[in-house]
This record gives sequence, C-alpha cells and structure tokens, in this order.
Amino acid sequence: MRVLITGVTGFVGSHLVDFLVRTQPRAEVHGLCRWRSRTENIDHLATGLALHECDIRDASSVHAVLAEVRPDFIFHLAAQSYVPVSWTAPEETLSTNVLGELHLFEGMRRLGSKARVLIAGSSEEYGQVLPDEIPIRETNPLRPLSPYAVSKVAQDMLGYQYFRSYQLDVVRTRAFNHEGPRRGSVFVTSNFCKQVAEIEHGRRPPVLRVGNLEAKRDFTDVRDVVRAYWLALERGQAGEVYNIGSGRCWEIGEMLKLVLSLTDRKIEVQPDPARMRPSDVPVLLCDAGKFARETGWKPEIPFEQTLRDLLQYWRER
Repeated sequence: MRVLITGVTGFVGSHLVDFLVRTQPRAEVHGLCRWRSRTENIDHLATGLALHECDIRDASSVHAVLAEVRPDFIFHLAAQSYVPVSWTAPEETLSTNVLGELHLFEGMRRLGSKARVLIAGSSEEYGQVLPDEIPIRETNPLRPLSPYAVSKVAQDMLGYQYFRSYQLDVVRTRAFNHEGPRRGSVFVTSNFCKQVAEIEHGRRPPVLRVGNLEAKRDFTDVRDVVRAYWLALERGQAGEVYNIGSGRCWEIGEMLKLVLSLTDRKIEVQPDPARMRPSDVPVLLCDAGKFARETGWKPEIPFEQTLRDLLQYWRER
C-alpha cells in the first residue's frame, strides 16, 4: 500500500506521517515537499518516509511524482492555510490552493489513477453562519468570508466535480480548528503558547498581544484529526463531504484564560489592532454526527491536554 501526502512537511502532514508509521506498518509513505520547505517537523523521521521534490503549482512536476509513486491513497494537505495572509496575498492563496488541486486531479486523470483522494477542506468554508444553523452540518450554505475560505470552497467543489465528471475516488472533509505541537506560530492557540513561553524565558516583557477574543471556535487535537483523515479514506463514501470536529465551542478569550492558567507568571493582556481581520467568522461549532456514524470516529484527546502539549513544545524550543 503506497500513500502519498502533499504538504508533508507541514503541521498536519507531519502528524499524519507519525500516525501512519505507528499504526500502518505495511504502508509505504511518500511525501511532496518544495526545495525551500523547512523540514524540522519531519526531521525526527529517520525512516518511514520517502520525500519527492515537487511544487504543486507546477503541473509537470506533480504528474512526474504521481507516475513514479503510483499511490493507492493520496492525502491532499498542501495549501496556503493562514487566513490573514490570504487578505494580503489573495492571488498566491488562490493559485496555490485551487491550481495545486487541479494539477493533482489532472495528473491522476492522465495516468488513469484509481487512488482514493482525501481533500482537506476547512470549516472556514461555512463563513457567515446564522444563529439557527448552529451546530453546523454539511448541508449548511457556504458563505465564505476570506480569500482563503473562497479557495477552500473552490477545492471542495472541484473535488465533487471531478468525482461526478471523471469518477475520481474523492472524499472531502471540512475540518474545524485543529491544534497541537508543531502548530505554526501565526495561529491563535500556538501564538498564545509561544508568547507565554517567551515570557517565561525572559525573551519578551510580560505582555501578551491578542486579536479578537470574542470569536468562538471548535478545537480538536491534530492527532485526533489525522486519525479521522485515515478513517475518511478507509471507510468514507466517494463523493461525500464530512465535518470533523469536537462538537464543543471555546471562546478565544476562554481559551486564553486556560493557556494563562498553565503558567505561574503574571501576564498582562493587551489588544493588538494588527491582529484584527477585515471580517471574521463569529461562531464555528461542528456537527460531526455524519462522520461518526459512518466511521466510528470520535475525538479522544481533551483540549486541555492539547494546550499543555503545545505550550511544552514552545518551552522546549
């Protein structure tokens, strides 16, 4: 069984490799990475992973890797995934996310590939959710509120179109916020934990900068999410879309209080206007009932443990 992961050097990709190495000993795991990609997330994997240099924005290089690997399963994780960057670099976000997926699908089609493909979508696709639409089901309207969200809607719909038009074996997911060790420092949970660790080490004054603390998000541990991704390809139905999330909402301010409870330092919290978005999604609360019924998945790692592990990650760094 050959598995190909795009975006393997990233946060989720590295945890997915960890999961496969631990639970699927027969899997031959391959990953795509750009020549300039940082590899610290996968440097601990001395064995169990074959890397292939490839930029998903280049169709010929994607086709070449597909022809070489001939995967049975593909996890398409590569993306420009930071929402604020999509406001300042919308063209890069759309080209990376949409054209990258198009190149993957066209490469598969030209090769006659029968691989099962997971498209890692996002809860950001739902965007503006009305009060009577919470918790959010897969049937909810998509009202994206950022260029990133638009790019993920396009990926989602492209996956459905290639399933219907060309019978590609595509399974789509919409994962809600997922956190844990190795999370990039630009993301809110990781950023708070990194700031606390820097304060503890005397690298910054005891002031923590924050953005919108009123937004509510459904947080799941990344290690539960990659297990869900595997189950999506193992048991999910081709052409279907599945929400993945914990089913519990945390206000960002509530999450911040939990992070601050993990340190003995006295820290002042200060708003930072630069951290505010032109428009933000007020509430994202997941109904993952469909996915649970079809796969038996449920989250196992408490969010409190996720934050402890994330803070410890930054303390060690």
